[in-house]
Amino acid sequence: MDPGQSRPTSYWDYIKVEELLRLQLGTAASEDELIDDEVRFIVIHQIDELWFKVVLRELVAARNLFAKSHVPENALAGAVASLRRVAIAFDLAGQHFRLMETMRTQDYLTFRDKLYPASGFQSAQLREIEILMGLPDADRIPFGNEGSYVAALKSHDGSTSPALTRVERRQRDVPTLKTAVSGWLHRTPIHGSSPGDARDEQVVQDFVERYLAGHEVLYRRAIDHAVKQQALTPADEDRLRARYRGQLQGARRHLQAEDETPERRSFVRRLRAAILFIDSNRTLPLLSWPGQIIDGLIEFEQSMLVFRQRHARMVERVIGRRIGTGGSDGVAYLDQTALQYRVFTEIWAARTLLLPPELCPPIADPGFYGLAHE
Repeated sequence: MDPGQSRPTSYWDYIKVEELLRLQLGTAASEDELIDDEVRFIVIHQIDELWFKVVLRELVAARNLFAKSHVPENALAGAVASLRRVAIAFDLAGQHFRLMETMRTQDYLTFRDKLYPASGFQSAQLREIEILMGLPDADRIPFGNEGSYVAALKSHDGSTSPALTRVERRQRDVPTLKTAVSGWLHRTPIHGSSPGDARDEQVVQDFVERYLAGHEVLYRRAIDHAVKQQALTPADEDRLRARYRGQLQGARRHLQAEDETPERRSFVRRLRAAILFIDSNRTLPLLSWPGQIIDGLIEFEQSMLVFRQRHARMVERVIGRRIGTGGSDGVAYLDQTALQYRVFTEIWAARTLLLPPELCPPIADPGFYGLAHE
């Protein structure tokens, strides 16, 4: 071989097999000091962290695309693929809990004390994923006695840790995926009108009003059906009508962005209208890939929520509702994160508001979205 050439690559060198297999010691000096359950525990958590690394790269790629002032249509397929890979990664990570559940409670208790005061809460990469997604700090659930989740990532002596450095670096990495995607969705042409066009606000408002008119029809249908199909007392009928009326009023508040500050109301109203416009007309060529982006965001966040729920059930099955090794409420804390940590709230809310096709406002100019006029 020419001395100037590098030696042929081997499998074990390329993926660093020997180095990798030396990383399952925990706090022990050698694996001889560990029981099989502890090795399994370490391996599964290390695999999770590797999946999180993959997730972060995919989310950064998607964020970088949507952060552009102009997002090429031919790049959306790649973003959809990234979001689907993230969903698959969380699905696979959740399946590892089946292996954890083969461990009996007393087996885990033989080495659990070694973990104090460590906690899965200190997974910097999972915190990075939440930050990159756009989870607001105000929505975070307190972990323990720390003033913030960032404080929990400091070393035990209060000094900066690699985990803290990683998270602080991610906090400076803006925009978030939510901000970038929201900006892109907000620019969606609605009936051919884009932000900045002379009549854009009126076009958006007309779409919202016509969409709400569809909800009025849906409301009357639902009431009529319920009253005819059920033997209701007058009081039951009044309660049912009030429930449906409340949902109709909620739709109006949401589409008019009445829950937002005056400064953000115009932006959010257009964003919410754009999501419904895409979802209602996704058979049109120009709106097909945006529709798949919306699906991809829902799919990946759902997979992350299911991962959290699966984690909570595994913990409860193995150790019940004990206080966590890091001082958290254990299962109760995990359940709260699965219930409350939602990022793409505008897209989730649209699922409640979507109308049947026949009640959706007809599109003004199908040719604008890639179809010839009839």
